[in-house]
Amino acid sequence: MAEGNPEPSVLRQLLRRERLITLAGLLLLCALAWLYLANGAGMAMDEAMPSDGRMAMDMVVPPMARPGFLLVLIMWFVMMLAMMLPSAAPAILLYERVQERAAASEAVSPPASALVFAAGYLLCWFLFSTMAASIQLWLGAERLIEPARLGLTDRTAMALILLATGAYQLSPLKSVCLSHCRSPASFFARHWRPGWAGAVRLGLWHGAFCVACCWALMLLLFVGGVMNLAWVAVLSLLVLAEKLLPFGATIGRVIGVLLIAAGVGTLLELVF
Repeated sequence: MAEGNPEPSVLRQLLRRERLITLAGLLLLCALAWLYLANGAGMAMDEAMPSDGRMAMDMVVPPMARPGFLLVLIMWFVMMLAMMLPSAAPAILLYERVQERAAASEAVSPPASALVFAAGYLLCWFLFSTMAASIQLWLGAERLIEPARLGLTDRTAMALILLATGAYQLSPLKSVCLSHCRSPASFFARHWRPGWAGAVRLGLWHGAFCVACCWALMLLLFVGGVMNLAWVAVLSLLVLAEKLLPFGATIGRVIGVLLIAAGVGTLLELVF
């Protein structure tokens, strides 16, 4: 009996360290993503803004087949890592804790399953990044974004994005998706599945709700500038506040009202 008592304690200590390792890994990944963005995302402006010599080709070649697509896609995905991982970290760590309790009856270790869960979550943002990169290259080919900050040049388009994002912030769909993101424990309780397949499924479900919650806010990058690091940081803090602060849902609605007001103001400037 005396020899068997230390084992649970040692295992528990190891699992705690693994949670710390998981947290450290998330923080490191997030820090590297921000460093990559701060150094220009490894992207020359001519990749995002086609030159006159390439414009004719870019007008007929689909964005995903253009030479600069991979670089722009990497930029967007790293940006999503930097913006979304801080708010997703509590859910990933909670999943690992829940999986730890179920590990005795499942052939999946808690850290490994948390990694699979995170991979499913990030896959959803990779798919979003693919669409965003395609939109950016299309806007570049149409000369609708400026090369310095990769922001829209058409103020009517800016106003429409502000209005649409503001309206979505106030919509019932936004509220439902945000509630899933704000309550990962309830989400896991309703949708839990064991094993590797369960980890992937939950990661994809959580990622899908997260994308549905935040996609409109991400469109604001085209308003403030995709390469505007300060604007990226502001939107990251907004996402973090919405998901983690006790009054996050109220913050989201207030931002929605402010965005609608900004959109109306921009349209009035164009008229008068």
